[in-house]
Amino acid sequence: MRAIAENRRARYDYEITETFEAGIELKGFEVKSLMTRGASLGGAYAAVRGGEVWLLNVEIPPYQPKNTPKDYDPMRTRRLLIKQDEIKRLVGRTSEKGLTLLPIKGL
Repeated sequence: MRAIAENRRARYDYEITETFEAGIELKGFEVKSLMTRGASLGGAYAAVRGGEVWLLNVEIPPYQPKNTPKDYDPMRTRRLLIKQDEIKRLVGRTSEKGLTLLPIKGL
C-alpha cells in the first residue's frame, strides 16, 4: 500500500534512531478525507501525556467542508494507539535530552 502522507523533511533534519508502528484514533469523516486528500505532516510531532501518546500539528482537511461539524478542528490533537510496553520505553527515551517523537509516514 502507498503511504497517504510522508514527512520526508524529518529524515533530512533528524537522525532516526528508532521507529514504532502505531494506529491513530480518527473520526469517520477524517478517514474519508485521508483516503481522498491526505494529510500534512510538516511540523507534526508526538508527545507522551498521562500514559498515552498524542499526535500534534497534523492537518487533516475536512472531507466535505459543508457537511463537516462546525466545531471540527483540522489541527486537533489525536491519540496514537501504541502498546503499553512501547509507551513505557518512549517515556524513558523522550526524557533524554535532544530526542523528539516525529511521525515519518502515515498510512
